[in-house]
Amino acid sequence: MTDKFIFWLAAVVAAITGLLFTLENGWLASLGVDFPVLVAGNIVLALIALVSYSLCRKGLAAENPNVFVRSVYASTLSKLMLCVAGIGVYVFVTRDHVSKATIFILLFFYLVYTVLETWQLFRASLRQKKHQ
Repeated sequence: MTDKFIFWLAAVVAAITGLLFTLENGWLASLGVDFPVLVAGNIVLALIALVSYSLCRKGLAAENPNVFVRSVYASTLSKLMLCVAGIGVYVFVTRDHVSKATIFILLFFYLVYTVLETWQLFRASLRQKKHQ
């Protein structure tokens, strides 16, 4: 990966984690969120985005365009299934006091990482077309 995805990913992880720690005792406490789950979910979603980006980037480098399409489908499906499994585990473990706000904030994090990944893949595809 010669592009700057890792740096952007690290910046987003640091920004979100810093924001979480800043809002921990204020706004997040008033919502009743599960703070350790948010921090762990942020890190796990970043790792999932990194693996997904790597898979799509390999598909982008392939000569057959169908490889890229299959890799995008596979990464999207795997990200969604891992998020559903994570939500299921969270609900199962904290059955008595599930925080809906925690789930929705984590889904927002999923959206942020998906937009970042898509943006970087778009830039990589433009660079690849320019060099052809």
